[in-house]
Amino acid sequence: MSDSPAQQSGPDLARGLPTDALADGKMLVGHVGADPVLLARSGGEYFAIGAECTHYHGALADGLMVGETVRCPLHHACFSLRTGGAISAPAFDPVACWSVAVRSNKVFVLGKVETAARAPAVVAGEWPQQVVIVGGGAAGFAAAEMLRRQHYKGSLVMLSEDDAAPVDRPNLSKDYLDGSAPEDWVPLRPQEYYAEQGIDLRLKSHVVAIDTQARELELGDGSKVSYDRLLLATGAEPVRLTIPGMDLPHVHTLRSLADTRAIIAGTPTARSVVVMGASFIGLEVAASLRKRGLEVHVVAPDKRPMERVLGPAMGDFVRGLHEAHGVIFHLEDSATAIDAHQVTLVSGATIAADLVVVGVGVRPRLELAEKAGLTLDRGVVVDARLETSVPGIYAAGDIARWPDPHSGDSMRVEHWVVAQRQGQTAALNMLGGQAKFDAVPFFWSQHYDVAINYAGHAQSWDELTIEGDIARRDCAVRYKSKGRLLAIATINRDAENLMAEVTMEGEAA
Repeated sequence: MSDSPAQQSGPDLARGLPTDALADGKMLVGHVGADPVLLARSGGEYFAIGAECTHYHGALADGLMVGETVRCPLHHACFSLRTGGAISAPAFDPVACWSVAVRSNKVFVLGKVETAARAPAVVAGEWPQQVVIVGGGAAGFAAAEMLRRQHYKGSLVMLSEDDAAPVDRPNLSKDYLDGSAPEDWVPLRPQEYYAEQGIDLRLKSHVVAIDTQARELELGDGSKVSYDRLLLATGAEPVRLTIPGMDLPHVHTLRSLADTRAIIAGTPTARSVVVMGASFIGLEVAASLRKRGLEVHVVAPDKRPMERVLGPAMGDFVRGLHEAHGVIFHLEDSATAIDAHQVTLVSGATIAADLVVVGVGVRPRLELAEKAGLTLDRGVVVDARLETSVPGIYAAGDIARWPDPHSGDSMRVEHWVVAQRQGQTAALNMLGGQAKFDAVPFFWSQHYDVAINYAGHAQSWDELTIEGDIARRDCAVRYKSKGRLLAIATINRDAENLMAEVTMEGEAA
């Protein structure tokens, strides 16, 4: 940021602010020199941290303060007001932290506090010598990062079948695919990070078996890797249609960086694309490829896009939004065949297709856990600490089915932020912690200039209320069962979404 005063916002906090200018439980943005600073007051104490989230630069002053923490309005990352530390994903990096002094009824923001002086507390207990993580996605990366953040010094191996280091997967169907984000934004960390942190990241590594008695993994090349603690974060794989033409070179699914690269490589010579599936991934792909100027057709058996998750009114809005941008829908229909130039539908219609992207859902990758004899129930069954039925083996992310304290039932969801937070919780517990995973699920979906934020989880509901105006892109849709709030979806009501999240956190079943 420039040192120009014209770009500085709010009061100069180095010169002091009257103590009565900020009420308890409130925040404001000022600056110290060229740095934007969030000043907060909680319980009579004042705290000063960086004003922008380290994930996607959300303005923390527009978020929600809860005790001595602040939550980002964009994607619900949480930071400590006392230390600036990133408490929960999707942010991993801390924000800057300043010391504060109160003198003569004024609060002054002084110098920055060094990172080393505000390191997190280390989990007590006897630590394992060897931790192995199977999976290089959201949960796996978050676990490895948290282990090193907690100053774990033992052996840390990450086995990933991917050919790329962990990436920001939501970006693959959003900004990177539409061409507005360069590829160097996609990796969660640069390649050198793993060597610097002593993380033995092994790409293209396929684990074929777990010997739970010997605590040893067998890899596809015949090598063995032993462990004291093991995290299974094998994720999910895209569902492939069982129709002719699915294996043609212009037909793609989207899960990895390589998948997105392949789709992008096909766009310069393509005119028309068919997207199979009208849920979140499919419609984000549709929006991204419309931004690239392609003619986009969406084929799905649903009556409305996203109706099962968001309800009919929001589904109609999403459809209208995409149609306003030129997307052509073929709903209550499905494909029977794909050939080199077109897709044939059950209705008998044909659609010209230079590219086909299949986004009809994913299935959890459970084969390894099943072969190892772990308890399964539509996922890998874990306890509140994310430990499986075999002591010393944990599971996180898309494969994990955990006891949800909010619904009183078990739950498995395929959300990026959930996977990251589970990876963080599992890491603490592999070091001997007793952390329970009790976060309220959260995800966001981007469609052109409209972001939909969703907190909670509602498989079904008996009451749906709409506050505001969906068509005007200013709304909160609440999903309830027997009067209890299960989930909320919002457009341009970020603070309201955060407040609902806190409400649901306090209403454990």
